[in-house]
Amino acid sequence: MTTLSGMADRIAAAWARDTSASADEWTPANPARGQCAVTALVVQDVYGGDLLRAMVGGESHYFNRLPGGEEVDLTRQQFPPDAVVGAAEVRMREYVLSFPETARRYRLLKDRLGEAA
Repeated sequence: MTTLSGMADRIAAAWARDTSASADEWTPANPARGQCAVTALVVQDVYGGDLLRAMVGGESHYFNRLPGGEEVDLTRQQFPPDAVVGAAEVRMREYVLSFPETARRYRLLKDRLGEAA
């Protein structure tokens, strides 16, 4: 299994405007922008655990809790360092993928990552 650090690097290299929920705000300078749901889904594919959703400055934000209890947020850098992440709630995978646009972007990211994701 790929290390989390290695997986984070691979995922970040695969991010693009077409995998972002905020395509109008996505830039190469902030490649994590809008990538939270699809990234959290890919992390869950590889490592298991829970999908977590919290509000950050009025915006929905997804990240992971791994089976051992560690919270992992590979897209936190899309927000200013002083942004407050609200209380997290578990969201079911089926719920996150029930949004057609999210499902489309997830498949794009997953395809870019290939077999290791």
